[in-house]
Amino acid sequence: MFLSPRHTEILDIAKTQGKVLVEELANRFEITPQTIRKDLNDLCEKKLLNRIHGGAVFPSGMENMQYEQRRQIAAPEKDSIGRAAARLIPDNASLFVNIGTTTESVSQGLLDHGRLMIITNNINVANRLRVYPQFEVVIAGGVVRGTDGGIVGEAAVDFIRQFKVDYAVIGASAIDDDGALLDFDFREVKVAQAIIANARHVILVADSTKFERTAPVRIAHLSQVHSFVTDRCVVENIRKICRDNDVQLIETDPES
Repeated sequence: MFLSPRHTEILDIAKTQGKVLVEELANRFEITPQTIRKDLNDLCEKKLLNRIHGGAVFPSGMENMQYEQRRQIAAPEKDSIGRAAARLIPDNASLFVNIGTTTESVSQGLLDHGRLMIITNNINVANRLRVYPQFEVVIAGGVVRGTDGGIVGEAAVDFIRQFKVDYAVIGASAIDDDGALLDFDFREVKVAQAIIANARHVILVADSTKFERTAPVRIAHLSQVHSFVTDRCVVENIRKICRDNDVQLIETDPES
């Protein structure tokens, strides 16, 4: 498939950042917004991008982005979300930490906590926290996914079901306007569902780019969580779901 140098650069930006915006690209390339819109339409016709209002996003239908790319998307927002979510968890608590780049940010925010029992199916989280003597780290068994170090499958589900913890920290690859929390790997979803079912307080962490994405497998509904930490909630119906179901909505962007 032939791509012009500008199309290639636009695609590279979209892969790294998750989305591109018409005005930003027009300024970057010093061309008119109309030309950029035509570029985006061409890339969307080739099914390399998906169009959104004011720009385009990297396709997310049946194919998740590579782990390192996902870590770079909204990295400052994930850091602030991680710190805010960590403040919800007191010392001397037990908690699940699920797979995800944002849940990993929460684990970073926990480093100044006192004694915690942390049960995780995320190798990256276990490796980060294991060296701190105030933490008891328990890692699930099962199939290790090579792309991101997530442990998935029935063995991990059975392992999680042995516990009943104070808190759970979960993420989602996408959040639908109707409140559905979505992901890509049904094996990972089964583990996430077991985590939700065996925690007294469920904390969802997701940055605002998740409102622009889609994924094929349903984890749960927003009404099933107790706290939702994001940088900014841009969907009014999501706010309504939080209000109607007593879900604590925490936005870390001071301009929200």
